[in-house]
Amino acid sequence: MLPEGTEDLIARALREDIGTGDHTTLATIRADAHGAAHLLVKQEGVLAGVELAEAVLRLQDPDLSMRILLNDGARVRPGDVAFIVKGPSRAILTAERVLLNFMQRMSGIATMTARFVEAVADTGCTVLDTRKTTPLLRAVEKWAVRIGGGGNHRHGLYDMVLIKDNHVDMAGGIAPAVSAAQAYLELHGLQIPVEVETRDLEEVEQVLACGGVDRILLDNFAPPALRQAVELIAHRCATEASGGITLATARAFAETGVDHISVGALTHSPGSLDLSLKALL
Repeated sequence: MLPEGTEDLIARALREDIGTGDHTTLATIRADAHGAAHLLVKQEGVLAGVELAEAVLRLQDPDLSMRILLNDGARVRPGDVAFIVKGPSRAILTAERVLLNFMQRMSGIATMTARFVEAVADTGCTVLDTRKTTPLLRAVEKWAVRIGGGGNHRHGLYDMVLIKDNHVDMAGGIAPAVSAAQAYLELHGLQIPVEVETRDLEEVEQVLACGGVDRILLDNFAPPALRQAVELIAHRCATEASGGITLATARAFAETGVDHISVGALTHSPGSLDLSLKALL
């Protein structure tokens, strides 16, 4: 299901690309020409964005039809064909780049996420994204994380209170920051989770002394210290590790018993999966 606002995003992307007109296509392709093309996979990974591609084609021209051969989340290899599109040739060519830009980006995110999920398999640890997303593309990029098997951290500033180091320092400490946050939520009748970032075991103890915190974020803890922190927290609230977690080190973090690892790289530097829309003759 398309995230809310995705069709508007697609419409804006098409307008950005087309501008005053796709003059190359208008100049070289007859108005009455019909054709077909397929989405060719050129790199191993996890496919994402098929449903979004269908929306791109529909918005570009309702006369375009799409036959889906591989769904979002499919493991793909070079040579696989994800779908076939048929209809007015001009519409296929004009939609091509916007469709590919979305799909390559989403598939890159899903592929990286799947690799992290596989790395922590059977540990009970969930791989989460962060807010390090492309401006205005957050819903789409977080959708790709879910397709890859990961989970979403907060979507924005509005659906969680996350008291980070700067909040703590500017509020005068963990206790006053947590107390102020709890009073604010009660005053405004908000029922959203509270998470507090900690930098060492002393700060973990301060958060535990406050009570009423849903999750503790253990930032830049090396695995041995992270294990100590998880044991100290002892399931009194959920735990999350972040900071410097790579594909090579993800399992070591997950094996400490932490509930979640959050990885900004899922969305800020995943690379793109190599895909191509090729005409069928």
